[in-house]
Amino acid sequence: MPEVYVSSIIDAPLENVWEVLRDFNALPQWHPLVAASKIEDGLAADAIGCVRNFQLTGSGDTIREQLLALSDVEHSCTYSILEAPLPVSNYVATVRLRRITATGQTFGEWQSKFETDPGEEDSACALVKSIYEDGFASITNS
Repeated sequence: MPEVYVSSIIDAPLENVWEVLRDFNALPQWHPLVAASKIEDGLAADAIGCVRNFQLTGSGDTIREQLLALSDVEHSCTYSILEAPLPVSNYVATVRLRRITATGQTFGEWQSKFETDPGEEDSACALVKSIYEDGFASITNS
């Protein structure tokens, strides 16, 4: 089962970054690949089990993801992909933030495990890694 791990130093205080990331429906505000997002069935964006349905920029493809865990204490959220035009299945990811006390910045970690077709592991991992890197690079600007 392939695994992807990306870490980044985000030039913003933990509280500011967490305020953006904890909103499961806020992808369009900070991720450059997401054009629009909505939470299905009228649930709150921080309700465990809620499903976000979002549209990608450019292609217009949609992805549905379900919130599995959210912790304001650990500054983390875990989610799974329900439907996506990506070469992955059984995908579960966690985003976790930590305070860098010396500088006031934030250390971000984004990791996932998933399945993909045999022989597609390298390309799937590269795609997922680039999605995480693009997100972390943009979060400071939100």
